[in-house]
Amino acid sequence: MRRPSNPGPSGDTADPAGNTSGRSGDTAYAVGNTSGRSGNTSDRSRDVPDRSRDVADPSAAPLAPALRDVRAVVFDTDGVITDSAKVHAAAWKVAFDDFLRAHPPADPDQRRPFDVRDDYLRHVDGKSRLDGAAAFLAARGVEPSDEMVRSVAEDKERLFTARLREQGVDAYPGTVRLVKALRAAGVPRAAASASRHAGELLSRAGVLDLFDALVDGGEAARLGLAGKPEPDLFLEAVRRLDVTADRAAVIEDALAGVEAGRRGGFALVVGVDRAAGADTGARLLRHGADIVVRDLAELCEGGEPK
Repeated sequence: MRRPSNPGPSGDTADPAGNTSGRSGDTAYAVGNTSGRSGNTSDRSRDVPDRSRDVADPSAAPLAPALRDVRAVVFDTDGVITDSAKVHAAAWKVAFDDFLRAHPPADPDQRRPFDVRDDYLRHVDGKSRLDGAAAFLAARGVEPSDEMVRSVAEDKERLFTARLREQGVDAYPGTVRLVKALRAAGVPRAAASASRHAGELLSRAGVLDLFDALVDGGEAARLGLAGKPEPDLFLEAVRRLDVTADRAAVIEDALAGVEAGRRGGFALVVGVDRAAGADTGARLLRHGADIVVRDLAELCEGGEPK
C-alpha cells in the first residue's frame, strides 16, 4: 500500500449537469433494501439492509488493519469490482476517434487519437457519459454543442453495449475475496456507479448478491444526484446502509471518484491503481486517496492477491 504525506483535493471539477440519461427505462436496483431520496426519513427503516445472509464464513480472510474500524464500505463498479473499464475505454476510443476525424480541432496537435490509458483516466473515468464526452472534447480544444456531446455519448453507449453482450465481464478475484471477508465480518457493502449498466455488469459477473445496495446511473438521474467529483452518489449509497460517511470507506479507481470520497468526508478513501503506471498511484493520492492498492486482496490480512 502507498500512503500519502499530505494529499489534498486536486481542485479539478466536473459538470454535474450531465448525469446519465434514460430515466424512464432505467431499473432501480436495491439489493436487500428499498431506495429513497436522500434526506427522506419517513420510511428510513426500509432503507436498512437485510444482513441476515451475512453468516460466518470460516474460509473468508480476516480484514487488514486499514478496514477494521469502518462500519460500511462503498465500492465503485467499473475497474474496482468488474474488469469492465477496458471495455468502456475501448468504446470511448472508437467514438472519440470517429468524432476527431469528422470534426478535427484547429490545432493539429489536438487531433491525436484518444489514448485508452491516459485520456481515459484524466477525462472520462468515473464520470457519466455526458460529463466524460464534454470533458474530453474540451481538453482537445473543441467547443461542441449539446447535440455533439450527446451524439458522441450515444455512439459510445452503442459500442459499449455491443461489446458487453459479445464479451461479457468478470469480477476481479481480489475484490471478491475482500467483499466476502467484509460479509463474514458483518460489514455492510454497497456498489455505486455513474453507469446505468452497473446492475447488469454485477449480475453477469455473478456478484450482485454480495452487495446490500446498489446505486447506479439510473438512480442518480432519478434522484437528481450530482456527478463525481461531487460525493452525492457515495453519500446516497452509504445512507442506504444506515451508516454515516465518517464511519465508512469508499473504494475507487478513478481520479474523480477518490476526490468525491474526500469531499464526502469518508473515514477512508482507497484508490485502486490497476494501471500501475509511473505516476498513477501518486495521482490517486493527490486527488484524495488515503491509501493506494493494486489489488483489493491487499486489504485482507496477508495482503497477497489470490
